Amino acid sequence: MFLAATSGAAASAYLLVRPWLLRWGATDRELQECLLGDDLIPKASLTATRAITIGASTAEVWPWVAQMGQGRGGFYSYDRLENLFGCDIHSADEVVPEWQHLCIGDEVRLAPEVALRVVRVDPERALVVSGGVPMGTTPAPYEFSWAFALSDAGGGSTRLVVRERYAYTRWWTGLMVEPMQLVSFVMTQRLLRGIRVRATRSGTVNRPNVAARQSSGSP
Repeated sequence: MFLAATSGAAASAYLLVRPWLLRWGATDRELQECLLGDDLIPKASLTATRAITIGASTAEVWPWVAQMGQGRGGFYSYDRLENLFGCDIHSADEVVPEWQHLCIGDEVRLAPEVALRVVRVDPERALVVSGGVPMGTTPAPYEFSWAFALSDAGGGSTRLVVRERYAYTRWWTGLMVEPMQLVSFVMTQRLLRGIRVRATRSGTVNRPNVAARQSSGSP
């Protein structure tokens, strides 16, 4: 009885915060905006769009996006947590030139044995990867795209929007993906903030207006 009540309370709490988790930092316009890669999954079963303003130009932000991946620049998130699951992630604190050249078909690994593929790349504007995490020898029960879109936000700053899109291929997929969104939210907001810290490390002194917005607590 206690377990049932606890599970029910947890489910109710999740449903209350779910809309916020799926749109953290994103404006209404960004939620409706079509991003590069949306066409890969035209009828998504679940979409999460999260965003942040970074006090640096798109040219300064893009290198941190371009070098993401296991064995590369990492994901600027909770490395220790990811490594508990054998991901072997080590987030970089500098731009590495040899990790800057992405082509369609290149791997962006989540772990040593798990890789997504680059399907769209537009330097300083967008990166889209696609794939899924297999369940042992069974393919992932969903189609998945992960897009990073950069745009000029004025005043030398950048708007970085991250979008996940899922198309379920099994009736039970939602039972797995929905709980994953809690983890996705935690890791993605940390990723976005990690990129912001790195991209603005040497530039915020000359951008007082942007620095003031960031200190106010806005995403």
